[in-house]
This record gives sequence, C-alpha cells and structure tokens, in this order.
Amino acid sequence: MAERLTIGEFSRITHLSIRALRRYHEQDLLVPAEVDPVTGYRYYSPAQVRSALTIRRFRDLDLPLADLRRFLQAESAGPGGASHDTAQQVVTAHLRRLEDRLGRTQRAVEALRELLDPEAERTAALDVMPAQQVFAVSLDVPEGADLSWYDSAMRDLDAAAGRRPVLPAGGRYEHELFTEGHGRATVYLPADVPLPPGAPDTVRELRLPRRTAVVATHLGPHDDLDLTYGAVGSFAARNGLRAQSIVEEVYLVGPRDTDEPDRWRTLVAWLVEPDAD
Repeated sequence: MAERLTIGEFSRITHLSIRALRRYHEQDLLVPAEVDPVTGYRYYSPAQVRSALTIRRFRDLDLPLADLRRFLQAESAGPGGASHDTAQQVVTAHLRRLEDRLGRTQRAVEALRELLDPEAERTAALDVMPAQQVFAVSLDVPEGADLSWYDSAMRDLDAAAGRRPVLPAGGRYEHELFTEGHGRATVYLPADVPLPPGAPDTVRELRLPRRTAVVATHLGPHDDLDLTYGAVGSFAARNGLRAQSIVEEVYLVGPRDTDEPDRWRTLVAWLVEPDAD
C-alpha cells in the first residue's frame, strides 16, 4: 500500500484504543485495509479515519450492532439511491429513540425531585362520578402484553360510535393489572344512543353506575402516572376509605386529541365503597 497506518498510528489519529479497533474488526464493523498474513498486523488507510470516528459516535449513542452494520453497508455503496435512503432511515430511527429516551430521563428526574421534596404532594379529593351510558369493550389482558389491546379496543369503539361526538374515553381496570401484570380491563366511550347495527362484535352497551371515588387529575405524559396513583391511594388510606377492586381512568385530553404529551390530562379515579360518601 502506498499509504498505510499501523494500528498504533491509527489509534493515535482517531483516539480509539487499540483494543477498541481490534473489537471493531472482530465485529466486522471496521475491517483493516490490510492484514499481514504472516504477522497478523493490522494496517489502516487514511480514508478509514472518518468511518472509525463515525462508528465510535454511533456506539457511544448505543446504536445496535445490526443497525450499525446496515448503516455502514449503505454508506459503502456510495451516495444517492436506495442506499442513501437506508442510511438515513437508520439514523432517523435511532435519533428518535434517543429523543424518546432523553424525554423519559428528564421526566424521571422531575418525578424524583418531586418525590424528594417533602412538601410536594399531588392533590386528591373524594368525589362522586355520575352514572353513564357507554359503549364498552371488555377483555382479559394477558401477562406481558403491550398496549396493542387498548388500541384494538378503541378502534372497535370508534367503529361503533361512528362520527357522532362523544365525551372523553375511559377505562376501568382491575387492580390485578397492576399487582399481577394481568387482569380484566374495560375500555369505554360515553354514548347516549343505542348500539348501531353492524357494530363490532366486541362492543356492547353498558351502564356505569353512580360511583364514589378518590380522584386526581394527572397532568402530562404517563411516565409518572404512578405518582398520581400514589396520591389517590394514600388519600383513601389516610381517610379510612375501603377500595373497590377497580380503578378508573378518564382520558380528558390524550393522544387522540393532541400529539403534545405535555397537554394530556388524565383523571385517575380510585373507586371506593359507596358508603364512603
């Protein structure tokens, strides 16, 4: 080679340790331009400096190895075309994951500061929720399930409700969903008309009774929803209120209404025995 750098020289140029360069080679991320077949010494070209630094930045940002390989393969194919699109997709998707992680970290810090402040306590109160006529979907949520069950239920409810205006959606959840990771859930949309013909089979009419509950309005994303649950549960315990087996959430403002999580408003209602009012 007219221009080649030993692994030590390449390490000094890139500020990557020799150990890291060997690992990149073993992972097939940065293959030396030449490997001496007798000594096994690795040699790099100056053109590989940019790739080495790019790999380091992506690994610092925890880009999965599979995605990193896809990016490097696309980049090696040259600018333009499908390869460029693939590289951009890898970067865009990972930046979105990083932004989501940063947001979660920031909200976790805010929640921890609130927990460490002895004077910070979320407001809860005893209230009576009026009886309601609703369209409802009930199901058993299995252990380890993601929120696709909720999305599916809402699609069926929307199909049943059509274009008619409705009050905010809600959900009634057995405590076992939180304590055991599985249990019964009922998702609902208030509706004061009969279930229309052709509605999905999963949807039924249901009348929610008048119910007494300790309530609190949760502001913003649901990352720290547990703090609001803690507030309503503590209020019930301090006031000797006997909890029912169901907790209710009403999505006053949610993802269906805005793509700005800071504007979300969720009513948490810890249902208590009727004699509490």
